[in-house]
Amino acid sequence: MRARILAALIGVTTPFAAYAQTADDLKNDHKTPGDVLVYGMGQSGQRYSTLTRINKGNVARMVPKWAYSLSDNRGAEGFPVVKDGVIYITAHNMTAAVDAMTGKQLWRVAHEYPPETLRVVCCGIVNRGAAIYEGKVIRQLLDNQVVALDVKTGKEVWKTKSPAPTSIENGYAMTGTPMIANGVAVIGVAGAEYSHRGFLEGYDAATGKHLWRRYTIPAPGEKGAETWPPEAALVGGGSSWVTGTYDPDLDLVFWGTGNPSPWNPRARKGDNLWTNSILAVKPKTGEITWSYQTTPGDPFDYDGVHTPIIANLRVAGKPTKVVIQANRSGILYVLGAADGKLHAANPFGKVNWTDGVDLKTGRPKFTSVYHDAIAGKKVEVWPSVSGVTNWQHQSFSPRTGLLYVNTLHIGMTYEAPEIKLMKPGQPSGPGSVKRTSVFDNENVKGILKAVDPMTGKSKWEVPYKSPNYSSTMTTASDIVFTGVMTGEFEARDAVTGKLLWSFQTPSGIVGQPVTWERNGKQYVTVLSGIGGVYALRSGDPNLANVPAGASLWTFGLP
Repeated sequence: MRARILAALIGVTTPFAAYAQTADDLKNDHKTPGDVLVYGMGQSGQRYSTLTRINKGNVARMVPKWAYSLSDNRGAEGFPVVKDGVIYITAHNMTAAVDAMTGKQLWRVAHEYPPETLRVVCCGIVNRGAAIYEGKVIRQLLDNQVVALDVKTGKEVWKTKSPAPTSIENGYAMTGTPMIANGVAVIGVAGAEYSHRGFLEGYDAATGKHLWRRYTIPAPGEKGAETWPPEAALVGGGSSWVTGTYDPDLDLVFWGTGNPSPWNPRARKGDNLWTNSILAVKPKTGEITWSYQTTPGDPFDYDGVHTPIIANLRVAGKPTKVVIQANRSGILYVLGAADGKLHAANPFGKVNWTDGVDLKTGRPKFTSVYHDAIAGKKVEVWPSVSGVTNWQHQSFSPRTGLLYVNTLHIGMTYEAPEIKLMKPGQPSGPGSVKRTSVFDNENVKGILKAVDPMTGKSKWEVPYKSPNYSSTMTTASDIVFTGVMTGEFEARDAVTGKLLWSFQTPSGIVGQPVTWERNGKQYVTVLSGIGGVYALRSGDPNLANVPAGASLWTFGLP
C-alpha cells in the first residue's frame, strides 16, 4: 500500500472529531467558529471569522502556543481543518491529525509515490489541504488518486484512481483540495504546463465512486470547439488546480479554470474556451449552468484558477448575491451568482494588456500590447506571468465590504515565436515563449491591498520588498492576518492597514491562516514553509537566505 500508518492513536484524553460532519455542518461552517470544516472557512470562501476575542486592543500580546513539524522541505501551502479540538493538516506526502491545544501528533499517514511522479508535477510539489465529511478526511494525491481516511485513526476508508487518461506521463497531477457539495467530492487537476486536457471531476464522498468528469477543453463538435484548432482537444490545458466554492441554495459549485496550452498562442488561434473561465457547475452531474471567460486567447499564462468568493453586494442599489474573482490578469470581476451576469470588471493593479472590459459583451478591450504579442512581436506586459495576484487566496469582510488581497507588482518583456501544438505530456510553457521580469521599483515587488470589489480601488496599500504568497484571513474585530515570504506572520488593522503584531516563523509563509476557538479562547493557526514557483525560480535576492522546512503554528493570547 502507498499509504501506511506511521503513528497510532496517542493520548486518550484528546477528543476526536465526531462522525457528524454532515451537509448541514458544512453549510453552517461560517457560523460555528469552534470548527473550520471547509476550505476557505466556509462554503462561500470568504475566509472571514465572526470571532472577536482577539482584537485590536490585545492582538499585540499574542504568543505562539505550539509548533508541529511536517518533516517536509517543500512549500507548505496547506489549509488546516479544525474539528472538535483536532487539526487535520496535509503535505504532498503525508496527512496528520494534531491535538489543537498541544500540537501533539495523534496519527500520521505517509503517501508514497513512484519516482517519476515528482519529476512531472507542476508547479511546486505541494498539497493544499483536505476536506472533512461524515467521519472521513478526504484528500487528493499527486498521482491522481482520491483517498478517504478515518478521522479517528487515519485508516484508509476508500481510495479511487482517477480514470484514464490521468497518467503522470500525460501531465496530470492533483495538488488541490476537494470541495464537498451535495454529497459529492468535486476535485480539480493540475497539468496545463504538460499539455493535458483539463477537467473537473465528481466522486461520491461516501464511497469514492467516480460519478462524472467535465472537460474544460471541448472535443471537436462540442460547444466551444470552434474556438480551437481541431487537433487541440487533447492538449489544450485548462487546469482546475485551485479549489472552488459552493452555494447550497443555488446548488452550484463555482470554479476557476486555468491557462490554455501551450503558453504560446500562435498554435491555438481563437478564444480557447473554456480556459481562463469561471464555471458554475451542478455538483451531482458536472453540468455547466453558466460560464464566463476572463482572458480569451490568453498569450500570457494568466491562469484564471482563483477561488470565486460568494458574497452579497449592492449592485445598482440592490442587494445581490455575486461571485468575486481577483484574477491573475489584473482584473477584479463581480458576476451574478445565479446567472453569471457581469456587474463589474476593474483593474486592481498595474495592467496594460487591456483598457478595461466591455460590460455588455464581457470581453476585454485589448490594447496594442495584446495584439502585438499575438502577432509575435516583443512587448512589455503588465502584469507578468505571475499576475497581479497568483494562486494565493483573498478574504472578504462583510463588515468593511473590502477584499484583502496580496498582489504582485512585476511586469515582463514577452515574445512568442512561431510554434506547433504540443503532444500530451510535453512541456508547454518554458521554451515556447521568451520572457524576462521587469520592475519599476526594485524595492516594491508586492503590495497587500484592501480593495473595493465593485471598483478595484484600494482603500489602503502596504508595500513589501517581495510579493506575499500567503492567503489572507479577516475577522469581525477588523483584523486581517497574512504571512510574508521572509517568514513574518502579521496582524494588520483591516480598516487602515496599520501593523498591529508580527511574529517571525522559521521559514517563509505561503500558507493559509485560519482562526478558531476552544474553551472560550480564540486561536490562529498557519503553516510556515517557503516554496512555490516564485520562491524557487524568481531569483529574488530578498529570499536567498530564507530556510526551507514546513511547520504548523498556533497562536493565542497569554
